[in-house]
Amino acid sequence: MNYTSTRNRNITIHSADAIARGLSPDGGLFAPTEIPELTQCELSALCREDYSSRAAYIIGKFLDDFSPEELEEFCAKAYSKDKFGDAPAPVHALNDHTSILELWHGPTAAFKDMALQILPYLLVKSLEKTGEKRKVCILVATSGDTGKAALEGFADVPGTCISVFYPTGGVSRVQEIQMTTQKGANVYVSGVHGNFDDVQTKVKEIFADPAAAERLTEAGCFFSSANSINWGRAVPQVVYYISGYCDLVNSGAIKLGDEINICVPTGNFGNILAAYYAKCMGLPVKKLICASNQNRILTDFFETGTYDRRREFYLTNSPAMDILVSSNFERLLFHMTGGTVTGYMDALKRDGFYSVPSEIKERMDEEFAAGSASQEETLTTIAKTWKDNHYLIDTHTAVGLGVYEKYAEATGDRTHTLIASTASPFKFCDSVITALTGNKTTGAAELVERLEALTGVDAPKPLKGLDKLNERFNGKIERDEILETVYRFLNA
Repeated sequence: MNYTSTRNRNITIHSADAIARGLSPDGGLFAPTEIPELTQCELSALCREDYSSRAAYIIGKFLDDFSPEELEEFCAKAYSKDKFGDAPAPVHALNDHTSILELWHGPTAAFKDMALQILPYLLVKSLEKTGEKRKVCILVATSGDTGKAALEGFADVPGTCISVFYPTGGVSRVQEIQMTTQKGANVYVSGVHGNFDDVQTKVKEIFADPAAAERLTEAGCFFSSANSINWGRAVPQVVYYISGYCDLVNSGAIKLGDEINICVPTGNFGNILAAYYAKCMGLPVKKLICASNQNRILTDFFETGTYDRRREFYLTNSPAMDILVSSNFERLLFHMTGGTVTGYMDALKRDGFYSVPSEIKERMDEEFAAGSASQEETLTTIAKTWKDNHYLIDTHTAVGLGVYEKYAEATGDRTHTLIASTASPFKFCDSVITALTGNKTTGAAELVERLEALTGVDAPKPLKGLDKLNERFNGKIERDEILETVYRFLNA
């Protein structure tokens, strides 16, 4: 299968090249030139497999320059019981028409583990397949969860090093401690003054900087990405929606061939884009529901057809979604427009906004619904879900559930809906405790024990005792210092 840049169809490469490079030199993202088919017969067979086997099969449809044996080995290692327990992505029935897809049972208690545990295997093998001899420097901008998951996946992996930058004050204290206490000789972490968009924009500029690429080459290195702009990070996310569907069939919640809705809380659009790819493959999906927080950049686009980042930026209680420039939305535009996104991206950079023609918006409306939840609504949803269902959710999952409930009430659509739960509630203890008690709570990792005592729910093991760990990294820099900081880390 071939991949092309979203900004230049004349660039055509195979999947190993796409994974190794991370981002196209023209600033575009690599996207598949065709979407593979998943038949109902294949879906039926996958219902009888475990998560690792499902992953190897589905990923293999997109990465056909990897052998089945390679992918089976990688998936078995990535989704092992030691890392994810008995079920990497279990489905929890909330009621007769709503189920929660729990994506936070990995080493860092967030959905990013689902892709970032396998990405190092895919990347190292891609370098081998492409004959690349230089060391790969993974450069990451994170709004919280990607950073720790990437650090955990790449720590001490031979032939790699990783630098992670996060917005100071823009992640939860638990997320920050997870990153700043990371072990590994090949890792570096720093806070950056500004918001996530500031950090992400600067990192993307570095990827497209030929002078930086030349300097790294002289040092025997090159940049690649662990963000979802990297296709090797994006494609494993397709798996868990298909796996979730299989688990719904196995539980009797639906019958094979029944349509479901999928609701995803998202800021950078990668997670719901994966659900879109699953639908394009043939997964029976009626509607994809895009859930935004107070920043509502995506909700406003789906309502108006205009993507406009010229707005106030809010730091919310769902910080992983505090984003105004959703990188993966470019891939959706590419597929919806037939590959004419350069003008839109230029307008966004130059003017801060773009609008799509009515026929493109109508095409998107057929696939997507959208809504948003305020910070107050998010806390209310957490409290209500605990009271009514004795089920504990984090702020991001609450955005998804709250938006879905408003969608169902407005439309009357009672199609069984799978809601992506993207993080453990113990990663956002302050907000969850505030929601349950009605008292505003702030603090650090010691709140994990308090939330356990309050609810009787055990926190994931990786989140226990964080306040007792040594913080290795305490740097805070300006965004224009990111590149020089990386040079120093690499001795370049």
